Amino acid sequence: MKTSRLIFCYLMLLLLALLAVSSTSFSASAVLSENAGNYPLCGRIEQIRQARQLIIGQEAISAVQLIPELYDRRNHSLAWKSERNMAELLTIIESSEKEGLTPADYHLKPLSGLLSLYRTGSMTACDRADLDVLLTDALVRLGYHLTYGKVNPKNLDSAWNLTQKMSGKDPIDVVQSAINADSLAVFLEQFTPTSALYDRLKEALADYRAIGAQGGWPRISPGPTLKPGMRDDRIPLIRERLLVTGDLTETDTADSAVYDEQLEEGVTRFQRRHVLEADGVLGKATLRSMNVPVSDRIDQIRVNLERVRWVFRNLPQEFVVTDIAGFEASAIRDNDVMWESAVQVGKPFRATPVFQDTIKYLVFNPTWTVPPTILTKDIIPKIRKDMEYLQKNNMQVIGKKGKIIDPTSIDWSNTTHRNFPYMIRQQPGPTNALGRIKFMFPNKYAIYLHDTPHKAGFERAERAFSSGCIRVQRPIELAEILLDDPEKWSKKIILEVIASGETRTVSLRKPLPIFLLYWTVASDKGVTFFKPDVYSRDAAVLAALNGKFQLHALENMPEWYKNQGTKN
Repeated sequence: MKTSRLIFCYLMLLLLALLAVSSTSFSASAVLSENAGNYPLCGRIEQIRQARQLIIGQEAISAVQLIPELYDRRNHSLAWKSERNMAELLTIIESSEKEGLTPADYHLKPLSGLLSLYRTGSMTACDRADLDVLLTDALVRLGYHLTYGKVNPKNLDSAWNLTQKMSGKDPIDVVQSAINADSLAVFLEQFTPTSALYDRLKEALADYRAIGAQGGWPRISPGPTLKPGMRDDRIPLIRERLLVTGDLTETDTADSAVYDEQLEEGVTRFQRRHVLEADGVLGKATLRSMNVPVSDRIDQIRVNLERVRWVFRNLPQEFVVTDIAGFEASAIRDNDVMWESAVQVGKPFRATPVFQDTIKYLVFNPTWTVPPTILTKDIIPKIRKDMEYLQKNNMQVIGKKGKIIDPTSIDWSNTTHRNFPYMIRQQPGPTNALGRIKFMFPNKYAIYLHDTPHKAGFERAERAFSSGCIRVQRPIELAEILLDDPEKWSKKIILEVIASGETRTVSLRKPLPIFLLYWTVASDKGVTFFKPDVYSRDAAVLAALNGKFQLHALENMPEWYKNQGTKN
């Protein structure tokens, strides 16, 4: 009996202790929830600082170094005081889709819920802290992506060497100024690319999304190649397809199954917009382009908007740019195009790399020293087939100290570039592989612009023919622009130097930046051009653009800002 009483007393004491602990825990939780103003931002900043991460709901905070710094400077007070600015940021996030970005990357759903709760006046202090931190992180993410792009191009291309320097402003001050701005939209405009190309691509994105919202365009069945005058049951559907994208503006349905002149014009217009042979003949390549779904074209535009964000900021006033996928080059001065030319670029298995450099000099009547890869894969096999190949192509075998070697003394059957102790050099002349001028920006890839004897290639729509270097159709005009001295280097004088046959190197008075870029979409005067993805690079950009949020480190950023997190 005595033992039973002792057990009962013990159990009662244990129950009272548990109740006391529960009461204390409940009281502490209530104080933290209802009076979190005494506990700065509900401990969110300390959690970021200690754990280097913070999850709010299912959303990971990315700016894990910038946010603590910002709130430290504010003595851990709330940064967002204006409901109008909060609502404006949500509107901007929703409209980020117009930039080809993904609104969900910027905490859209949880922010919408928290802002609705805020408007009811029923949120706890911890909810309010979550709203503030999420708003700040969303602003940093969006501003960063508008400025530098979501995707880090260095992760996709080891040759990438283009950099965008920070403005020199303290990022904390920039973020706080944005939060306090009278118009957040106007403030963020300074971070959005201001190039005409970017604006035109945004318009194209809107146009093609509108087409998608209307159901896109019909798919054309395979069949024989169609030429003017032919009759085919698919022709009415082809007319419908071309009407959707404005390649055909009106139809004459008197005999809609006949490939008439009007349809030929529409097909030719479509071919030009897709960098196809503009012959008005509807063959396999044209049909394949017509059947690309509108969703794929939308993604292609988004990919190229991202590429603009990588590059088009703080560009020099004057530069040369090669559009590899567009097979074109231009010289730009003060946003005006001074020179344009068709170019031939590297074959897919000898792709022209994307990078930037500086044109420092040009060479008239250059010699051409055959690179090792071309020597093994092209030249040596041709010599084996025809021992007179070198003589026919004005080439010499050069040994040490410039000594000319008799090619018949070499066992070409066992020769590769690895055991070949000489070099092969082509002398200047009209058949020289580099033509009569080369434009030099010394780089580790041995890539440069040059003239070419292979003029017929410029007549083709798709011009990926070279071994990596860039063949220029109009080199004389480019030389005039680069030399920039009409009295000393007029077109007449340049032609005289070329006619002399003498190899001559001329340094530029003002070296000029050059950009080798890759764009698969362009837009001009409301017309959108889709170019072939000759090196199959779009898919990787799209996957990264649709993937997890990135806040990649950039050169020349303050150390405390450089190592931002990339968690999602």
